Amino acid sequence: MVSFLDLKSINNQYRDALIDAAARVIDSGWYIQGAEVKAFEQEFAAWCGTEHCIGVANGLDALTLTLRAWKELGRLQEGDEVIVQANTYIASILAITENRLTPVLVEPDAITHNLCPANTAAAITPKTKAILAVHLYGQLAPMPDIMALAKTHKLLVLEDSAQAHGAEIEGKKAGSWGDASGFSFYPGKNLGALGDAGAVTTDDSELAKTLRALCNYGSHKKYENIYQGVNSRLDEMQAALLRVKLRYLDGETRRRRKIALAYAQGIDNPVISQPTGPNATMSSLQNHAFHLYVVRTAMRNALKQHLNKAGVQTMIHYPIPPHQQKAYAGWNNQSYPITEAIHEQVLSLPISPVMSDEQVHQVIEACNEFTVC
Repeated sequence: MVSFLDLKSINNQYRDALIDAAARVIDSGWYIQGAEVKAFEQEFAAWCGTEHCIGVANGLDALTLTLRAWKELGRLQEGDEVIVQANTYIASILAITENRLTPVLVEPDAITHNLCPANTAAAITPKTKAILAVHLYGQLAPMPDIMALAKTHKLLVLEDSAQAHGAEIEGKKAGSWGDASGFSFYPGKNLGALGDAGAVTTDDSELAKTLRALCNYGSHKKYENIYQGVNSRLDEMQAALLRVKLRYLDGETRRRRKIALAYAQGIDNPVISQPTGPNATMSSLQNHAFHLYVVRTAMRNALKQHLNKAGVQTMIHYPIPPHQQKAYAGWNNQSYPITEAIHEQVLSLPISPVMSDEQVHQVIEACNEFTVC
């Protein structure tokens, strides 16, 4: 069976270095907000091309606390509208509603599945104060257009970079385009911790200072609380492990792109639509980190069953769109046809830096052998 994601093998590549990093933390006697977190924040900020990185407990907190910080700074207030694509993972929406802001869902681009600048522009009202651009599946949203739109309307831009570590447009990486960006280091991400972890990147020093207080009980100085904050801190152990894996991330991303290129050029089944065309080149794939390789077909369940029988494990990201979730029952009567079609048709193929060429070929052959009965 070609596993969808073999985390054990991914981490086993760096086993000795990870063990050394863990031992270093254990032997330090300092486990919260120490030298490892500070070093990782500096290294990740430099890698993304930003002035600041603030480690937090997870990717959801990275988004939620950034919006909260903008409220504390007076840049947002309750009820303000935040535009976001309707087909995102629910975490993007949760971050907005947790702050008592109003999500405005827009249909994505039907081909890229990312935020559509035209639909975003059409959704702007006097209440719109921010855009949440989700780099879905690892593909960078059209940030030059989005940033131009935000500048015209004086809107904040928050990138959801949870899946896009290393995606770039013209050398500018995910996490360095907007006013701030939230990252997840959930174990299955391209840069994955061995537990939950997240971070915010930004060039805004005032925002960074506010975030550091909010994620630490609202305190810059022990026992002095400026805000009604929370406990959301990247711990020393995860920071140390992430420092190890960050050193290899560029190489892993190149491998992901190489696999994506092989899929693009090798899968020629007409009933399977791919995220990139058959004329793709390595240089044309730089805007995508390929956290996921998501294809579309009207016969998803049949294709999934076929691939499973052929020894290829797949997953669905995501079967139910946010507006149809029970958590947002008030939206259940809304209709987003493009979004709904995406959620009914997408299927994620295996893609990871430890896949062998033989496994990649097996996936390609299995996809091409799929026939409609």
